[in-house]
Amino acid sequence: MTTGPLTGQPVLTIDLPAIVANWRDLAARGAPGAVAGVVKADGYGLGAIEVARALRSAGCRHFFVACISEGLALRAALGAGPMIAVLEGFAPGEDGDAALVPVLNGLQDLAAHAAAGRAAGVARRAILHLDTGMARLGLDAGEQARLAEDHALLAGLDLLYAMTHLACADEPAHPLNAAQAARFAAACAALPPMRRSLANSSGMFLGADFASDLARPGCALYGINPTPGAANPMRQVMRLDAPVLQLRAIPAGASVGYGASWVAPRPSRIATVAVGYADGYLRSLSGRALGECRGRPVPLVARVSMDLTTFDVTDRPDIAVGDRITVLGGAGCTPDEAAALAGTIGYEMLTGLGARYHRDYIRG
Repeated sequence: MTTGPLTGQPVLTIDLPAIVANWRDLAARGAPGAVAGVVKADGYGLGAIEVARALRSAGCRHFFVACISEGLALRAALGAGPMIAVLEGFAPGEDGDAALVPVLNGLQDLAAHAAAGRAAGVARRAILHLDTGMARLGLDAGEQARLAEDHALLAGLDLLYAMTHLACADEPAHPLNAAQAARFAAACAALPPMRRSLANSSGMFLGADFASDLARPGCALYGINPTPGAANPMRQVMRLDAPVLQLRAIPAGASVGYGASWVAPRPSRIATVAVGYADGYLRSLSGRALGECRGRPVPLVARVSMDLTTFDVTDRPDIAVGDRITVLGGAGCTPDEAAALAGTIGYEMLTGLGARYHRDYIRG
């Protein structure tokens, strides 16, 4: 069986010790509260099962996924023990043997799980989501008031945490941060005592007012900067290397790629690599991004196409067919840097990583 990359196949290298180091740094910051690992969207594109196994070995005991299919796959991989919470929730009974923890996002969810717990005679574990300003999922202000008036609605539930989600944590001065913290504290005070979960990645850097019993970092684990505008405190954890399929010498005035959007200003040497927007390398990077080869930058020229991208290597006679250009994760082309050029965020750069890559895990 072939275990290495096939000829011409891009390689996505994921540094699991770097992810673990990021989690440990965050765990120290979040102490004495616990710090979870958010591994939704296949571990932000880097492999939820591999990431979660590495974090579990390092001591992580709480995981969050988006949907029940992600949760069931993760439970099968991790076995019993760690808490696996499903942010989008699920209907009672869908988790089979109650191996997963639903996040309750409305009174209807709450009532269904509470009734199932009462019927079974065993309180069902759950997390209560209180919306304090995101206006997506979670009990809204009216539902929170009803629950505060009638705690009997909670009979049949074993609530592990009350949680909320910060909308503007990556903007430390935004007034909604303090407002959400205050609303969350007030909502929790009107309910039976339970542990609380407040901060996401950026929220962990907002100060003591945002500390809680369980933080839920996601992007910071994967090297995305949780403090935009300041130096990134996290380690980089991935690198995407694309092989050079062909080198082409072109005269001055010749155009490259769709739309003839780039015209060579001099006799040039163009390297075509095997990565494109079908692989999650965004078309909006066309003519803007940098790659890296042997520690030196090479500029992306012309349009990113579905399967191929071109780089100007005129000043790099050392580059040959079969060499690999780092298109994401090198100097000048981190996910955050590429995202800024593409007009998006590092999350999208990671979660869009395609299935055609050979994934190579560094384990220690």
